[in-house]
Amino acid sequence: MSLLENLQWRHAVKAYDSTKKVSAEDLEKILEAARLAPTSSGLQPFRIIVVENQDLKEKMVKGTLNPEVMKDCSQVLVFAAWDSYSDEKIDEVYDRHTEERDLPKGRFSSYTDKLKQIYGAQTAEENFAHTARQTYIALGLAMAQAAELKVDSTPAEGFSNEVVDEILGLKELGLKSVTLLYLGYRDLEKDFLSHMKKVRIPMEEFIIQK
Repeated sequence: MSLLENLQWRHAVKAYDSTKKVSAEDLEKILEAARLAPTSSGLQPFRIIVVENQDLKEKMVKGTLNPEVMKDCSQVLVFAAWDSYSDEKIDEVYDRHTEERDLPKGRFSSYTDKLKQIYGAQTAEENFAHTARQTYIALGLAMAQAAELKVDSTPAEGFSNEVVDEILGLKELGLKSVTLLYLGYRDLEKDFLSHMKKVRIPMEEFIIQK
């Protein structure tokens, strides 16, 4: 199937079959799609926490708009962004770039100095607003890869960031949760959207030509 056909097939599943699990092979492909996503300056300022443990999922449902979805899905992917930028984080990324490309260390120092100046002049809140936005690109690619594999997914912002951050110990990692992605397989009897037509704004209204 083409990408467009896969996107036509997928929808935000509202009920998962708890007896069906996404294979390790398919999960790895979904995570790799997210890892390969483009990010601002190539910094990849976020991490993905894979939650499969049922006890953890049960604890994370507090404050969640769709608790049954979280409990019954196969895995919960937590997209968590850096809480702020730092000189050390920027250097670590670009040291990896030079090492893996067999370039002299500091090859990109003029550029990284500029990044440090820009982000250093911002508040931690402004930094996080920027790092958080990067996660959505990876989220979209993860959903597209899941659709290609015929793995269902549900993106979610309706959850308690404080609860998730505390349960997963994200503060200690310098991270803050941004979005969740539930993975699994739809329960055809309970997932009411499975039998409904996909509805989107018509192309002639969605696209504005100038």
